[in-house]
Amino acid sequence: MNILMVLTSHDRLGDTGKPTGFWLEEFAAPYYTFLDAGAHVTLASPEGGQPPLDPSSDAPAAQTDFTRRFKADAAAQAILANTAKLRGVKAENFDGVFYPGGHGPLWDLAEDPDSIALIEAFCASDKPVAAVCHAPGVLRHVAMTGRPLVQGKRVTGFSDTEEAAVNLTTVVPFLVEQELRRLGGKFEKAADWQSFTIVDGNLITGQNPASSQVAAEQLVRMLS
Repeated sequence: MNILMVLTSHDRLGDTGKPTGFWLEEFAAPYYTFLDAGAHVTLASPEGGQPPLDPSSDAPAAQTDFTRRFKADAAAQAILANTAKLRGVKAENFDGVFYPGGHGPLWDLAEDPDSIALIEAFCASDKPVAAVCHAPGVLRHVAMTGRPLVQGKRVTGFSDTEEAAVNLTTVVPFLVEQELRRLGGKFEKAADWQSFTIVDGNLITGQNPASSQVAAEQLVRMLS
């Protein structure tokens, strides 16, 4: 079982001057879920090397068993510091792909032609694609047979009310919920911050950080 994880390389929160990046729990929970299931995991990002970590996701209140495990795991930290460049990654070498969120992907991966082509290649080969929290936003330009990938599909992602709760609705380049609805996705959500994951065909989407582990487990189940 070969799983690709694609992380953001974007580290600025719009024009606020504040840092952003990937969300630690949304990387750590899937990463260890995959490893514990016996998978081989490869990490990639648009620029390669160390992806930027959203410092908010490393705050004491955001720690989980998975983030604590990562912080004690020097080998995993070294692997994360050396992500492959996305441009050189081929879908044919993997069984499935997982996109962790954080706000960073809204700026780079959502618009990245290599990421878009990669997801389309996974879908064309009937291989599963999973994305959690803000990462379903990376699907905005992904098309199959000339129409948006999410059109007519049940999907979820970081909700408008969750974005409002963190006071970033006017900072992000687009709102995940609104964008998925605009593209014709059948958007569903649970209460803010509750774990909620949807599987529709080979597409797995999770609503928020609390959904990371379940979304990863669904990908493992699909590949098993």
